Amino acid sequence: MGQVLKRVQELELESGRVSRHDSITQQFPDLSQLPPEISLLVLSHLNATDLCLAACVWHDLGNDEILWHSLCHSQWRSVSIYGKPQSSEFSYKKLYLQLDEATLTFNADPKLGLEYLLKCNLVDDCPEEIAKYLHTCRKLDLQKKREFLAERQDVLDEIVKLQNFGNQFLPNALRQFFRETIPPNERNEFLSNLVKKFSERFCVCNPQLNLSQETVYIVCFSLILLSVDLTSPHIKNKMSKREFIRNTRRAAIGITDEFTGHLYDNVYLVGHVAPKA
Repeated sequence: MGQVLKRVQELELESGRVSRHDSITQQFPDLSQLPPEISLLVLSHLNATDLCLAACVWHDLGNDEILWHSLCHSQWRSVSIYGKPQSSEFSYKKLYLQLDEATLTFNADPKLGLEYLLKCNLVDDCPEEIAKYLHTCRKLDLQKKREFLAERQDVLDEIVKLQNFGNQFLPNALRQFFRETIPPNERNEFLSNLVKKFSERFCVCNPQLNLSQETVYIVCFSLILLSVDLTSPHIKNKMSKREFIRNTRRAAIGITDEFTGHLYDNVYLVGHVAPKA
């Protein structure tokens, strides 16, 4: 907020609307003298760090439960503690600090991060609740998240169930899934497992397509290979649309040349189906 005010004052000086003396002596209004709804609206634009600083000046406003409730839900949309009855001493500011500590710990060591979440009763010790936390937390290190999901297949299964691929074009759905699960850079058992789970979920969400899981699985790897071919600077002779259609037709059963052509166009125009984290 201080940087914004400073910039406003600079613009006022440049435009000549105020003198330098007036700009220097101009002060930020005392929020405690304003109606509470206006003061809270102003402070609602601050992040947690700035809100803590604001609390040093306006203690009651800076520690308002409404503001910290909003910050918690904006960063962690789903944690088990939200649905539990709270004592009279409960504070959303304290909860934010705990969740932030848990996230920082997870980003350093996923196992320790999970232990902290469970110890503080922030997340219930079940795959579904852990998956909801991972799915909605905005601050997680994606590489650490991948390491965790590679070891916790039960949580990965719940992550997959949270995905909705209904009426989505296959390459777009695959991108969405890979943004959530963070695929490895090379083909290995974990990547094969991810594609298998995606294929199962995609077929469940799109029964009207009449595609088998095996077909979707094969097409997914065709899209990954095509993505590498079209985006790699080391490959000079790019795969043509005709070649992709011919190769995919041989491997996958039940898809038309027109559908395969649209797959090629999507990767060509939108980009890699497994964007880097």
